Amino acid sequence: MGILALVLVAVGLAMDSFTVAICGGLQMHRVQFRMAVRIAFMFGLFQALMPVLGWLAGTRVIELVAEWDHWVAFGLLAAVGGKMIWEALRGDPECQLVDPRDWRILAALSIATSIDALAVGLSFAVVRQPILTPALLTGVITFGLSLGGVYLGHRFGSLIHQRAQLAGGILLILIGSRILVTHLGLLDALRVAL
Repeated sequence: MGILALVLVAVGLAMDSFTVAICGGLQMHRVQFRMAVRIAFMFGLFQALMPVLGWLAGTRVIELVAEWDHWVAFGLLAAVGGKMIWEALRGDPECQLVDPRDWRILAALSIATSIDALAVGLSFAVVRQPILTPALLTGVITFGLSLGGVYLGHRFGSLIHQRAQLAGGILLILIGSRILVTHLGLLDALRVAL
């Protein structure tokens, strides 16, 4: 998988954390830089660790799914993306309940927003994609987007929350589709036909 695709996957995965950071910023009367960095750090850390855990689990099952690995990768990315789209379209009433200033809540939110990254890490193992670069990219991109999300949420939270989650879901489905189309050789067949 090329660097652009890895960046797009990282951005797609970061959208959950970004939207929760927006909700957190929306709740703050005044944003403190230290608090914003703490939120961004926790989200980035868990978004970087979960794909590694998924990848490690996936390396154990590679031989079992070798013949249909591209379908597994597509299915996982489509499921994660579909879930994000569903949540964006139905609206997210949880935004009013999010207060990431409390360490326990922040830890729970960090885990909850990174579960999707676990599934993506598993799909990377299945298609034999090394995990170090995607995990670092996901962590760094999540940190940056979450930091910005806190400030954006404080200023414009209700306007951008659902759109960010919708865009992230669409992006993950497109990446999963690309993996499937590439592995099935449909792009080569299309090129030959044209």
